Amino acid sequence: MSTWTEGLQNAIEYMENNLTENIKVKDIADKAHVSEFHFQRIFSMLCGFSVAEYIRNRRLALAARDLIGSNARVIDIAIKYGYDSPDSFARAFTKFHGITPSAAKEKGVLLRDFAPLKIILSLEGGTLMDYRIEEKAAFTVLGRKRSFNMETSYQEIPKFWEEHLSGEEKELVAGMFGLCIDSDGSNFDYLIADNYLPWQEVPEGYETRTLPAGTWAVFPCTLETLQDVNTKMWQEWLPNVKEYKLGGNYNIELYAPTTGVDSNEFYCEIWLPIVKA
Repeated sequence: MSTWTEGLQNAIEYMENNLTENIKVKDIADKAHVSEFHFQRIFSMLCGFSVAEYIRNRRLALAARDLIGSNARVIDIAIKYGYDSPDSFARAFTKFHGITPSAAKEKGVLLRDFAPLKIILSLEGGTLMDYRIEEKAAFTVLGRKRSFNMETSYQEIPKFWEEHLSGEEKELVAGMFGLCIDSDGSNFDYLIADNYLPWQEVPEGYETRTLPAGTWAVFPCTLETLQDVNTKMWQEWLPNVKEYKLGGNYNIELYAPTTGVDSNEFYCEIWLPIVKA
């Protein structure tokens, strides 16, 4: 198995072995040998749900088994799986299973399972993927910032772009870059940004961020293929590249629309910071 595959398997096993404990994402990410920021983004991309969702769903599935397989009280099961009160546990349980914890003790009720993740080796890849490795000098961007949670970012960031481009804000910043920067591991700052010129005045509500000089893996795409390229970057390119590993806790989307071109054909790039392994 590759180093990344082994690391991900170690992270999954750590979560499974500690579902009744207070699990910190940083500790999970340490098992995969990547930062908390990158682990959560990679996990969500590969699995289709966040780390928090995985842990929550696994706990609720196991809680149901405990309820039907023992005489344990609901409050004891709630505490076992990290809920502060029977009420908060009941709300989460009912949302997941469609019935209350008390009802789950009745014979013949229909419950929902959520199986643990397993890594299965399979033949994948065999597809063409363009990329280049570039050394870039430090540069500064000017942007409008909003903070996002890992769990809801995929739904909320497009709304942020729509809001920005539909108003007067686009006159201040056209949106050449979409910049993700780690905030505290579980949350990150996202900037809709342009290159910053030193003599440029920073408008109210905007800020500058400087990206250090370094090495980047650059993946060309169009607006239409961006999501597919992003997925292949995490699923195929990163696990198989041996010369590099992930660098800083940030990544960039470059948008370079061309006048007269259909919006889906706008040229884009994904920039991933890397360092020599």
